[in-house]
Amino acid sequence: MLEINGIFKSYGKKQVLKGAGFSAKEGDCIAIAGINGCGKSTLLSVLSGTLKSDGGSFTVKGTDLLKEPGKRKGLIGYVPQENPLIGELTVRDNLRLWYCDSRLDMEEELKSGVLKMLGIDEFAHMTVNRLSGGMKKRVSIGCAVAYDPPVLILDEPSAALDLACKENIRLYLTEHLKREGIIIITTHDEAELSLCTRLLVMKDGVLHEEDKSLRGAELLAHLS
Repeated sequence: MLEINGIFKSYGKKQVLKGAGFSAKEGDCIAIAGINGCGKSTLLSVLSGTLKSDGGSFTVKGTDLLKEPGKRKGLIGYVPQENPLIGELTVRDNLRLWYCDSRLDMEEELKSGVLKMLGIDEFAHMTVNRLSGGMKKRVSIGCAVAYDPPVLILDEPSAALDLACKENIRLYLTEHLKREGIIIITTHDEAELSLCTRLLVMKDGVLHEEDKSLRGAELLAHLS
């Protein structure tokens, strides 16, 4: 269902991605690990369409999204590390911007759907500037899934969050996989790694597959 081949990206003379690629099928959770600055976020930015690659392909359901970026809506949901929300607006108003032309009904999702599952209904009336980091991350995920995309791309979604927020996000990701969705996630969090069906390590701009059971010091040894 998903095929990534030969992704290259350079910043000036520095080549960050050197032909990164992998494939995934329905129900797969692909975890990407690596040291800071190895190119993980660059790869996810290319796949999400926020950064242009220097070459390669990203095919979902037969469509190369690097050649036809306008078709990402409905296929890809992206949650970046940084907060993409408008701080002066309420949570509900931020969500409206994303759900305005979605086939999903935002208010129904707040009552009994994905937004309810993420616990967003409890603080939908609050302005984003008043939210904790965990609340903002949950709203970011809620926005990313507005079009019910089969593929979720998440860049360290639980970094610096408390245990309750991490568990809330993990439960949603588990449900997405049960519905035969695909997740591509950069993480070192062990609870998120437990969801993965494959573990890829980014080194020198290339992805290497490793044993998905690697944890702790053993995993760190494979990152360096």
